[in-house]
Amino acid sequence: MKKSGFSLFELLVVISIIGIIVAVGMTSYSSAQKRARDAKRKQDMQAVQKAFEQYYSANNYNYPDDQTKARTNMPGYPPVDPKNTRSYIYEGTGDTEINATGYCICALLEITGTGNSSDVNCSFVSGSTGDYFCVKSVQ
Repeated sequence: MKKSGFSLFELLVVISIIGIIVAVGMTSYSSAQKRARDAKRKQDMQAVQKAFEQYYSANNYNYPDDQTKARTNMPGYPPVDPKNTRSYIYEGTGDTEINATGYCICALLEITGTGNSSDVNCSFVSGSTGDYFCVKSVQ
């Protein structure tokens, strides 16, 4: 008499292979999500830089000296982090009692080694843990 069906060993092999494929897929998916969020952060920083340069032209060649002035004069500032767990870092430079003559804005990235913090665009980021993407005043 012939029995049909799979042996326990065959089932275990198939389940193991499926488990390996799922593990590799989840790792790739997680990495792709991090790259996408970092790309969004970089785009946000570049958009903020453009908005600050427009503010500079419209406000007697001064940048906003603090977050409050930036929020008041620029709708949608600051942008919301894609993961909504981190905030962007803003620092006005120059005579910040009146108006800033420069600025620096940074976003902490999830994937290390992809930011520009090693370029020392923002001195207050140096030596910090993590990897930042920063933009600074153009003028």
